[in-house]
Amino acid sequence: MIRTSLPHLHVATHSHPGMTGKNNEDRYAVTAFQFSPDDSRSALFAVVADGIGGHRAGEIAAELAVNYITKGIAESNARKPLQILENAIHDASQAIASHSAGKEEEEGMGSTCACVWVIENKLYTAYVGDSRIYLIRGNHIQQLTVDHTWVQEAFEKGIITAEQMRDHPNLHVIRRHLGGLKLPEVDFRLRIDDEESRAESESNQGFHLAHGDTIVLCSDGLTDLVWSDEIMNIINSKKDLKNAAEKLVEVANERGGHDNITVVLLSMPKVDETEKKKPGFMDWLLGE
Repeated sequence: MIRTSLPHLHVATHSHPGMTGKNNEDRYAVTAFQFSPDDSRSALFAVVADGIGGHRAGEIAAELAVNYITKGIAESNARKPLQILENAIHDASQAIASHSAGKEEEEGMGSTCACVWVIENKLYTAYVGDSRIYLIRGNHIQQLTVDHTWVQEAFEKGIITAEQMRDHPNLHVIRRHLGGLKLPEVDFRLRIDDEESRAESESNQGFHLAHGDTIVLCSDGLTDLVWSDEIMNIINSKKDLKNAAEKLVEVANERGGHDNITVVLLSMPKVDETEKKKPGFMDWLLGE
């Protein structure tokens, strides 16, 4: 694929270290593509990574995750999106593991990743860890991902309730991450309905986005403090995505900002925008 500066979706991003004085160990990237010089079809790829490990190891791991995954997508032909995503994530995981090998100060470093690939109007997702992806359509928000955490497993087994999950001492114990000795299992569940089986969720890959749909990628610094319905209401109440992204981070910080906060918003143009505007307007890039 060929990189381009003209995404076919509105884009807004915002990242903040939070209020505790810690380094920002979150990383993200959003890249627009055209298939080839002879194929003008558009694609947009976004990834959010939340680093794990002390002494700056987490931010290094997240940086490697974003760079290697984006590189894998950029060098692909987009013909088999899920296979390409899995290979790119595995390459990133191996790169992180190799970087930390033999370095005591970087031992145990790792990263989550949440990836969104919109090919024309088809949505593909892949993720490892507890960074999340949401879909907002009108007045409904749906968490498309399933957290790879101790509390999520305990909830699914009936050990704890949904209310107990929010303040549980094991809230941040994650079960999967990039950078381990073994390649992580990449999750391809794209959960449109909370009652779906795993197979049903995985079959949703290639989900058709509608005009006005908004995709949210974020680190747990947001979702620990701002609930899903609040995320939707903030986004729907703002005049543009840039203001919405900034407000989401602001609210998380007002509630303590105990972790790094990263938000990436992608929105399909509305019907009236596609009729009135021509592709390539810079306000698409700015989310205005």
